Amino acid sequence: MILSDKKILESIDKGEIVIEPYDRDCLGTNSYDVHLSKWLANYENKILDARQHNKINYFEIPEEGFVLQPGVLYLGVTEEYTETHNSVPFLEGKSSVGRLGIDIHATAGKGDVGFCNTWTLEISCTQPVRVYAGMPIGQLIYFQVEGEIERFYNKKKDAKYNVRTNKPVESMMWKNRF
Repeated sequence: MILSDKKILESIDKGEIVIEPYDRDCLGTNSYDVHLSKWLANYENKILDARQHNKINYFEIPEEGFVLQPGVLYLGVTEEYTETHNSVPFLEGKSSVGRLGIDIHATAGKGDVGFCNTWTLEISCTQPVRVYAGMPIGQLIYFQVEGEIERFYNKKKDAKYNVRTNKPVESMMWKNRF
């Protein structure tokens, strides 16, 4: 079941959902709008290796915006830091963003109960498009969890994305054993 605006507000009041900064105008009927921060990143190497730590270079979106190019993977991050303690957060792109040919995540739309951080975005585009820091980029949808949680994400010793950050985070696949 997807939480309604009233249920999201109840969860915020109880501290079960945390959104910083929070703006009541960003709350939709059953979602909360999140915004693109000023930070983007690209991988240093053209060829990535799933078993190696692939380093990234950070850069800021200038006041006049930044033109995304097709065929390039950009890592972005939300301005909003979130915590979710009793529901499963899903990040979806806004339809207005999709209609510009921008995809904000290739595979990582679902968070975990206990996820406490900003959201790294895997941004790609179908044609050149200018983006701006602070623009609405996605929406969080919260699904109710049935049953007790045994291992919250923020309590897992092997969680790879627990360190609080305001910048995009590169893939930590290399920490897996395969």
